[in-house]
Amino acid sequence: MTRRAFDSELKEIHNDVLRMGSIVEKQIHQCVDSLVNQDVELAEQTIENDDLVDDLQREIEDKCIKITAKEQPLAIDLRTIFTNSKLVMDLERMADHAVDIAKITLRLKNEKYIKRLIDIPEMSDIVNEMIKVSLDSYVQRDLDKAYRCCELDDKIDALFKRVFTDMIKIAEKDDSKVNQMIQLVLVCKYLERIADRATNICEGTIYLVTGEQKDLNE
Repeated sequence: MTRRAFDSELKEIHNDVLRMGSIVEKQIHQCVDSLVNQDVELAEQTIENDDLVDDLQREIEDKCIKITAKEQPLAIDLRTIFTNSKLVMDLERMADHAVDIAKITLRLKNEKYIKRLIDIPEMSDIVNEMIKVSLDSYVQRDLDKAYRCCELDDKIDALFKRVFTDMIKIAEKDDSKVNQMIQLVLVCKYLERIADRATNICEGTIYLVTGEQKDLNE
């Protein structure tokens, strides 16, 4: 296998990863929209589209295995292949959490919300920005963007605490919709986990560029 062919296959994997990332971003946007607007059809579409992400994950991982077997890659090539494999795993888990949120939409489809959903869309916007920044850091090998994503994760953690505190206060006054409050807190928890996955991608970028293992979720 020539170096040119090897680089071409690496680029193909790279493009597949970006395509997968784009689908996941859309999944997250749709699942939160479905929740806010109680749009059952959009929630069901989000759940159905999860198969696209799963198929892409398997396809990319298979390509990573095959390209490693064809040639003895250089150290940087091995880091790239390893990072790609780990990255698609994180993207797949993000998509799973989007499905979790869509399922909550279906559970709450006939309920009137206890309050207007403001914090959840705000969290979703930040999460989608984190995904974009993390993928940009990966594409551009940009360490500054990788660390910037970690700063955005702090905002997600703060928002989650705020939502949790608000729900506790509401429950103290009226416990008739405790189940709904639990479901909405779960939505925020899923968004927080997606944000953590985005920082995982940035950790992969740092490893790819420097060869160092970093924990940005501390």
